[in-house]
Amino acid sequence: MFMYENIKELQTWLNQQGDDLAYISDYHSIAYLTGFESDPIERILSLVVFPQTDPFIFAPALEVEAVKATGWPFDVYGYQDAQNPFELIGEHIKASSDHYHRWAVEKNVLTLKQAQALQTAIPEAIFADDVSQTIEQMRLIKTPAEIEKMHQAGADADRAFQYGFDALATHKTELAVMADLEYHLKTDGVAAMSFETLVQFGAHAANPHGSTGQTQLQPGDLALFDLGTVSDGYVSDSTRTVAFQSVSDHQRDIYQVVLEAQLTAQDAVKPGMTAGELDQIARDVITKAGYGEYFVHRLGHGIGSSVHESIQIAPNNDLVLRPGMAFSIEPGIYIPGDLGIRIEDSIVLTDEGADSFTHTTKELQIID
Repeated sequence: MFMYENIKELQTWLNQQGDDLAYISDYHSIAYLTGFESDPIERILSLVVFPQTDPFIFAPALEVEAVKATGWPFDVYGYQDAQNPFELIGEHIKASSDHYHRWAVEKNVLTLKQAQALQTAIPEAIFADDVSQTIEQMRLIKTPAEIEKMHQAGADADRAFQYGFDALATHKTELAVMADLEYHLKTDGVAAMSFETLVQFGAHAANPHGSTGQTQLQPGDLALFDLGTVSDGYVSDSTRTVAFQSVSDHQRDIYQVVLEAQLTAQDAVKPGMTAGELDQIARDVITKAGYGEYFVHRLGHGIGSSVHESIQIAPNNDLVLRPGMAFSIEPGIYIPGDLGIRIEDSIVLTDEGADSFTHTTKELQIID
């Protein structure tokens, strides 16, 4: 749904900076500012915002009607694959405003090739300011409407976990379990996952950035599920680790350490503390138990209309946490050749503390 307040806030920033326009090319940013979400892949999708005059969206011709269907009230211009999109963008910018020299761009997104093509179309263009952090700051505090969508995505993730647990069977591969999980979820009407579902069994889960593969499930294995869904443009991200048929004392002991770290951090989080302080709370639990070297990543990351937003719940980060911020809390222990355990909820911070989007039990489950 189009939120004109987002555009107006960006226009105010452009006036303050003295910029003639903002050229937005990250499709996540475009979705946040306009309500239209589409990954253009190799094609060009951009939003051009002026401080005084109306903005426009520039999109592949095959997306023009989809943009209009969102309720976008301003111009949308399309281009055919055989056309030079940057020449057309330049023409539309010049037709929209007499002032187009000083640009704000997303410097972490705009490629050198694209920048050169834009400057060929408008040689006067100067890429003066970086609008990336401004948009990140706008996205930092979630509105009630955004939070509601994330709660729905969390509820869908809870269903996904149950489908995944139900799919576990001896000798079944990670890919087969993932396929069953996503089939049933999509049959239920959940159109998209927010990232590629991760299912890992046994020692394969010791690679926290691994992928779902051909590892077969054996009795006594731990099974890690990291997944999320999309609800009206907003996402969930959560992880659960369960035992299959039986659990050893070694597995249970390490699981309890991770669980204590996750629960302690989630219970402790409150407005006014820093991201680094929250990370340290969970890290201290794992370090005290003797597994500090096996907790190899930050505690969490921001979440909203994309899975990884700008908040970093990481050591020494002095970002002050505020109500309305949404982020994950996901400690883990990964022992190569042995096991990997991660437990994760994504939450929105309220005046009282953490409001979790997912509610699947975090107590160790043994799936028969």
